[in-house]
Amino acid sequence: MPKVKTKSGAKKRFALTGTGKVKRKHAFKSHILTKKSTKRKRGLTHTGLVSKADMNRVAQMLNI
Repeated sequence: MPKVKTKSGAKKRFALTGTGKVKRKHAFKSHILTKKSTKRKRGLTHTGLVSKADMNRVAQMLNI
């Protein structure tokens, strides 16, 4: 039986923490930044964790 491949887009976007949670970056931080406030951009800089509702989908994409 062949190995199961990880989704290429998912492995670039998510990372596992030491405790097994999945880290993610915020959206809306790549372009058109002039109209966004400094406070909003600063808030989007920090990484977050994948919510419990999305964990099954992300885990399936990452094969974890």
